[in-house]
Amino acid sequence: MDISVVIVAWNAKRYLELCLDSLEAAPPRRSLEVIVVDNASSDDTIETIETRYPWVKLIKSPENLGFSRGNNVGIRQCQGRYIALVNPDVQVLPGCLDALADFLDQNPKVGNVGPRVLNPDMTLQSTCRRFPTLWNNFCSATGLATKFKDSRFFAGEHMFYFQHDRTLAVDILVGCFSMIRRETFRTVGLLDEGLFMYGDDVDWCRRAWKAGWKVVFYPGARAIHDRGKTTAPFPVRFAVAQQKSVLYYWSKHHGFFGVFGIRSITLFHHLVRYMFAVLSGFRGSRGPAESDVRKQVSAACLREVLLGNVPRKA
Repeated sequence: MDISVVIVAWNAKRYLELCLDSLEAAPPRRSLEVIVVDNASSDDTIETIETRYPWVKLIKSPENLGFSRGNNVGIRQCQGRYIALVNPDVQVLPGCLDALADFLDQNPKVGNVGPRVLNPDMTLQSTCRRFPTLWNNFCSATGLATKFKDSRFFAGEHMFYFQHDRTLAVDILVGCFSMIRRETFRTVGLLDEGLFMYGDDVDWCRRAWKAGWKVVFYPGARAIHDRGKTTAPFPVRFAVAQQKSVLYYWSKHHGFFGVFGIRSITLFHHLVRYMFAVLSGFRGSRGPAESDVRKQVSAACLREVLLGNVPRKA
């Protein structure tokens, strides 16, 4: 088997159908298997896959395993030389999987390669990141990264100054879609299951670089990512999950002083966001519902920063 595609789904039937349709409409020339791990969805995901996509290998989890653990369940079942981790809200464009596999064939030191990712309106979506530091998190929290997007110094973790128009070794590829060598998983290990959702890509890419593997962005392959739609109905839940992952990552890779620094920056960030949300509600500059959500998100994240326990390495 050349390529294994692993998709972890949770109540994302509509987007998963688009993803599987894209794979079925333009399959790669190489041998392919598609594995879907369903995280105890309460919609019709399982019935839809069994009825419409009998060629998919479906793994039904009786509980929500989270993103990292769900992917690991799928990875362990893979037979392919190359394993593509694909979000259910991604549509794989024709030739994408072959182009990524060809790139890995030609570059044996590359362990992880990601395509050029587009929004549904075909505009560019930034998928390259730098490793988080206290400085680039400070720039993001204070708005410097937003004001100076084209500055490498102030840009934060995001690489908005990079036009995604050339092949480039990067610190991190966003985890919505990437293709990884099976042997890289053997040397680096699977995704850290201490990260229920978010941060798994940052942690894994850091470990890959430390193990001697390159992480590369390759614009010769393309995909569409309808970013944020599957998590939008649950803003507070997923904001807290993201906050937990940030603290876990810093505890794992930077120790006590790193965690203290990131807690301080995050505390400042969400305090400011909460106050602005309150003022926006008074002034009516935003809709009351939007201000309410922003307050709930910031309040939940503040509680997590102040009171949440940082889990240790899984």
